[in-house]
Amino acid sequence: MTYQPGLRLPGYYEYYAAPLKMVSTLDGGMAAWRMSIETGDWEPANHLIDKVLFARGGEVDRLSKQEFIELCEETRARYLQGTGPVYALYETRRAITDTVERENRPYTLPERALLAGLSRETYVMFEEELRRAGSPAADPSLGRD
Repeated sequence: MTYQPGLRLPGYYEYYAAPLKMVSTLDGGMAAWRMSIETGDWEPANHLIDKVLFARGGEVDRLSKQEFIELCEETRARYLQGTGPVYALYETRRAITDTVERENRPYTLPERALLAGLSRETYVMFEEELRRAGSPAADPSLGRD
């Protein structure tokens, strides 16, 4: 699928509370990938391109790169369980989030900064593991920029 002139790729979105990204392809087209809440990996989602670009049929929000990374890691931390360094960091993230929710208060500036830093770190870690496993949509470089 070729894309509209003036459309900037990559594009980052929240589609029905799930992270979705659109990237250019080698042939000059575009591809969409939506995160699986079961695995944290990227699933092909080309069937959603028109719905996202034209905001038809649902809740679609365009995100900045940082907002996208934070949504990815919030989603992974909420739905995934496992062992190893990245899951230990997800547990730290959940502890902060659970405390804020239990106390029914806004995040403090230090908490926001810690969550943003954790998001960048865990995003790279998780995406590197996906790349090693052969995921075609994994992009650890996004968290390093």
